[in-house]
Amino acid sequence: MTIESIQVELAERAYPILIGPDLLAGHPDLAALIAGRQVAVVTNDTVAGLHGHTLQAALAGASQLIEVRLPEGEDHKNWQALDRICTAMLAARFDRHSVIVAFGGGVVGDIAGFAAAIYQRGIDFVQVPTTLLAQVDSSVGGKTAINHPLGKNMIGAFHQPKLVLADTRALSTLPAREVSAGLAEVIKHGAIADLNYLASIERDIAALRACDSAAMTRAVRRSCEIKAEVVAADEREADLRAILNFGHTFGHAIEAGAGYGSWLHGEAVGCGMVMAADLSMRLGLIDSAFVDRLTALIAAAGLPTRAPAWPPDRYLELMSNDKKASQGTPRFVLLDRPGHAVLRRVPREELVATLSACCHPA
Repeated sequence: MTIESIQVELAERAYPILIGPDLLAGHPDLAALIAGRQVAVVTNDTVAGLHGHTLQAALAGASQLIEVRLPEGEDHKNWQALDRICTAMLAARFDRHSVIVAFGGGVVGDIAGFAAAIYQRGIDFVQVPTTLLAQVDSSVGGKTAINHPLGKNMIGAFHQPKLVLADTRALSTLPAREVSAGLAEVIKHGAIADLNYLASIERDIAALRACDSAAMTRAVRRSCEIKAEVVAADEREADLRAILNFGHTFGHAIEAGAGYGSWLHGEAVGCGMVMAADLSMRLGLIDSAFVDRLTALIAAAGLPTRAPAWPPDRYLELMSNDKKASQGTPRFVLLDRPGHAVLRRVPREELVATLSACCHPA
């Protein structure tokens, strides 16, 4: 299969996303970027064990190579993991011309990218995402962060990578639960931006869950195209980019309230999209048929569609710490029609009705 290339157009910060099989073995763009430079690979035990030897050969041109392995899971996306990266680089005397390679899923990419944003006031980094969620979403766009007990991704920076290498063959080693989690972000892109893409996801859902190479390549490419277009138009989320957070206000509340790692990010986003669609319907923006259609697809992807049965005030408390909140008042990405999203404040009555309808018990 050929290598697909998508350009994220950000003037002097523009960079390519390369998509295809066997990219972990190397690519001329990666070789040119790391040649003669100090390189820190940030990863975890699982990814290093499965694919580390392949990437090591691709980084042979580095003048110095170290590896920093982080604990796995969203609950470890914290200050301690960030300090581990910075300490390892300082101990190895890495200079401001060094490069970080984020080699793993969204947690690794977020922490490693944040370390690159702050190490010696900012150094280059490369995203090498190995999960579906990271390939279609978190590796693209330059959002980097760690979590805080009071909110997800509340401490971070915008810092664009120099290159994204999405090796689709690496997806075949993912557990089924991780594949489903990644499909939440795939479905999101169709729901907010491209109904033809949404229809193709519905058609291919069984093949996508089975990690069929052709279906996966189509999904990764189209999702990256959509995200690249949005990021190029609104890099720092002044307005348009917020639509990429469809389902995330509810989803982040579920993650924080349940304890980071209890729900995978994609599982919480999948359920959050059901809730956001229900809220959109209650506000008269979309009809129940599209809510049912989206809910059925999320369920077919192997994702939960019912949220924890917490009191509405607990959800409101959790959502008040969302980054889209304004002075503690949550704002929601809603569908004002199928395939198109907007950012809105909502009346408490309708929000409570959605929480009542979408939480356990069924």
